Amino acid sequence: MSELRFVRLGFGADAVDYQVAWDKQREVHAARFADEVEDTCLLLEHPPVYTAGRRTAESERPLDGTPVVDVDRGGKITWHGPGQLVGYPIMKLPRPVDVVAHVRRLEEALIRTAAEFGVATTRVEGRSGVWVLGDPVEQRPQFGGLSLDFDPRLHDEEFDPRLNGPEYAPSNAGQRREDRKLAAIGIRVAKGVTMHGFALNVNPDNTWFDRIIPCGIRDAGVASLANELGRDVTIEEVLPVVEKHLREVMAEAVLKPREIERDSAGGSAPGTAPAAERATERASA
Repeated sequence: MSELRFVRLGFGADAVDYQVAWDKQREVHAARFADEVEDTCLLLEHPPVYTAGRRTAESERPLDGTPVVDVDRGGKITWHGPGQLVGYPIMKLPRPVDVVAHVRRLEEALIRTAAEFGVATTRVEGRSGVWVLGDPVEQRPQFGGLSLDFDPRLHDEEFDPRLNGPEYAPSNAGQRREDRKLAAIGIRVAKGVTMHGFALNVNPDNTWFDRIIPCGIRDAGVASLANELGRDVTIEEVLPVVEKHLREVMAEAVLKPREIERDSAGGSAPGTAPAAERATERASA
């Protein structure tokens, strides 16, 4: 693996339109595949935009018809915008590609970043990204008269939190002391080279997430460094810390191809075809 270089594309007043950044990703992806550039991480902010991965359901999109950009990454719908640091690591991985290992490395770098700011985060089994864990259900405050022991999000398949006010809004998960996602991850791997990446909530207006079902998850919410710390945190503060930990984690990584299980006849077991036989690999956000 080549040394990871960072390209800061634009922040604040120079935030980068999503389509412009997507085109830039494709350009760097092609160059990395041809070994014309080294592994590269694009860092930026976006103007407000909803993007939907391939698994997004119609019931998770904005109810008011707000435009959504459908993209080729894994995962479901999310929001990008001011106060959120977005990173697109474009890296060549050995084949057969181990997508999960790549996601775990991104998570580790962001967990270390949050820790440096004094926010304890972790992984949640079955859910990618970086999470602030909530309190046990019995210790959570009753919010607006809501008894969390009978949370309809867990028991009513037709319940829609987008229609039910602040008691269920993802942006209020901290007040409810629920699990809340600090950083989302959604990637695509094509020709052995990664695209898309992570979004770390530094100091955004998290009410943007209330208009969707973020990442398709109804029983948890979203967090930010600023909200968890109770003080302002800027992208400028976080940028060098993210770069440091991404560089460290990638330097520490021992990249190796994903192991392929073989059947008794020496062929690939069902569902484990080598990555070279597939056009793309995807991981959830």
